[in-house]
Amino acid sequence: MFLVLVLIVISWFWLRQPETLARKNRIKFSFFKLALDIRAILRNRAALGYTLTMGFIFGAFLGYLSSSQQIFQVLYGLFDLFPLYFGILACAIGCASLVNARLVMRFGMRRLSRFALQSICLLCAAFFDGHPDLYLLMMYLLGVFFLFGILSGNLNALAMEPLGHIAGIGSAVVGSLSTMISVVFGIIIANAYNETILPLVAGFAILGFASLLIFKWTEAGLESEG
Repeated sequence: MFLVLVLIVISWFWLRQPETLARKNRIKFSFFKLALDIRAILRNRAALGYTLTMGFIFGAFLGYLSSSQQIFQVLYGLFDLFPLYFGILACAIGCASLVNARLVMRFGMRRLSRFALQSICLLCAAFFDGHPDLYLLMMYLLGVFFLFGILSGNLNALAMEPLGHIAGIGSAVVGSLSTMISVVFGIIIANAYNETILPLVAGFAILGFASLLIFKWTEAGLESEG
């Protein structure tokens, strides 16, 4: 279905959407220019650092997506109620996006992202239990996913901030690289499921701490350059 929909959208845009970029600003397509732009993105400390941060932390989220059905339906025996609990947790991310829109103007993207990463690490450190009460698990996951909602928009915006002059290829590289990293870690976490939530919590903790280290490395480099 994704393939069919993409083909429909591409065909429609090809036929109906004219080029909006002024002719004087257009650049002729070339694989050499493409390679140069990709190299420039990967050599940019901010773009690479925030992209890696995003890839690591969302690897934990993909691990949850891959193992959530086993956890809720099998471990906790929710069966038909699984979509309800899944949806409640998803609401935390949506609420965070609304809250972030207000907070980001006051505190800034970097400060909010640092706070969210640090909070995820603290939550995970306090929640190593293989089979906690369902209520406690929901409180833990609601907190973690709210923090994910804070991170999702901010990290992507931070990675794209220095790439305005090559926004198209920049968005493609940031999106594809962070996705490939997160998929690898998501598969590892999902395959580690052992009828407890420990692999999931460990994934959040390890990847959260790694993301925080990468974030601090990125920030340190930007401060020294500034």
